Amino acid sequence: MTDIRISHAGENALLLDASSPTFRSDVQARVINVANALGCHTGVKQAIPGVNNLLIIFDIIAHDPSEAWLWLEEAWGQATSHDPDGRLIEIPVHYSHDTDTDMEVIMRYAGLTVAEVIQLHANALYRVNAIGAMPGFVYLSGLSHRLAIPRRQVPRLAVEKGAVIIGGGNAGVMPCTAPTGWYQLGRTDFELFDSTRNSPCFFQIGDRVRFVGAQ
Repeated sequence: MTDIRISHAGENALLLDASSPTFRSDVQARVINVANALGCHTGVKQAIPGVNNLLIIFDIIAHDPSEAWLWLEEAWGQATSHDPDGRLIEIPVHYSHDTDTDMEVIMRYAGLTVAEVIQLHANALYRVNAIGAMPGFVYLSGLSHRLAIPRRQVPRLAVEKGAVIIGGGNAGVMPCTAPTGWYQLGRTDFELFDSTRNSPCFFQIGDRVRFVGAQ
């Protein structure tokens, strides 16, 4: 049984934290399932999953915080750790070994060849666990432990939109040009965020992702 901590996050929000020293995919699945369940609750305005945590924003006018606390405890107790249903999406990647990427750094860290790095990255099945940091950015679990390179202590100030990146135990794609401490191993033209779409963020919590080498 996973221990959880619930705390107030303002007058109309509660944070459930199920974090452990290492990321657990079964706990994350349960977090997403709780978010899906509470997202349908009439008293909950938003249920926002993070990495092994969940923030709910509730209707403070109609409901007391103690009620929301009980909803959260009950939903956690009833939720399963079964993988949530999600779309399977393929992202084409131009893997690169030039000065625009960090492939050499990744190779040295992992003790692998270019082909081995690409194979490990492309053969994994990833899961969208959280959306945040910047519009459209998703945290993807499923990265091989051999590629789990610690993030830079000093971030780069401008990593370009479309950069395919890894950092710690996660993979991701830059939805816009911005600072990051993650390492780049390729690029894609895939659009993660478009403010003109009905749903500006392309990915949804629970989606599954594969990276496919582009010609």
